[in-house]
Amino acid sequence: MAEFHPAFCQPFERYPPLLQACACYGLRFNPALFEQTDFTRCDIAPVTGNAKRQSEYLAGRLCARQGLFEVIGEYQAPPRSSGGMPLWPHGARGSISHSHGRAAAVVGPASRWRALGLDLEPCLPVARALRLAPSILTPSERAHLAALTSAKEQAFFVTLSFSLKESLFKALYPLCLTRFYFQHAQIVDYRQGKATVRLLCDLPGFAAQSLLSGQFLRQDQFVLTLVAIAAEPA
Repeated sequence: MAEFHPAFCQPFERYPPLLQACACYGLRFNPALFEQTDFTRCDIAPVTGNAKRQSEYLAGRLCARQGLFEVIGEYQAPPRSSGGMPLWPHGARGSISHSHGRAAAVVGPASRWRALGLDLEPCLPVARALRLAPSILTPSERAHLAALTSAKEQAFFVTLSFSLKESLFKALYPLCLTRFYFQHAQIVDYRQGKATVRLLCDLPGFAAQSLLSGQFLRQDQFVLTLVAIAAEPA
């Protein structure tokens, strides 16, 4: 399929499948190379803002379009809702993330997944991770952090906790339309790319103490996390 690929973006990277029947694509981009005409040439509606804002938006939509084409055969990028969230076409669910010159999107069929939440974060330096830990971690998580003997693993745990909670919010908010914060979720377990997150507050349709499954992937100096809500049986 011939298409225009803007110069500010590197080629797509197809991440290992994190969920059944899902596609996850990422790419690296350089806002300094972004041109306003890239939106038109990519056939994606533009957004306002500076070059950084516009380039990260377009890079994320390109990843989403690639995933949508693979999953449901529709070559389109999800537009924005009035609240700024992606509007996924009928039959698809997805999530987009971008950070520090990288963008990623995951797309899956609505028949399998009720909601998907994806987040991409650079690994925090140790000093910054420890400085941010009190605002991100629950008391139980802070106890786990203190028990880690490696400063590198401490920084990774804070980064992972931040990212998983961002993914959790992106998965749940479209379903419950209720805001919640870092202290309202807790990492129960994480190993070999899989994680379990406990919700600590009641949300519409989701009771406190509910356990939700997450996944994570280390990509260079970045962490990619995903929380998925399975579709209800027909």
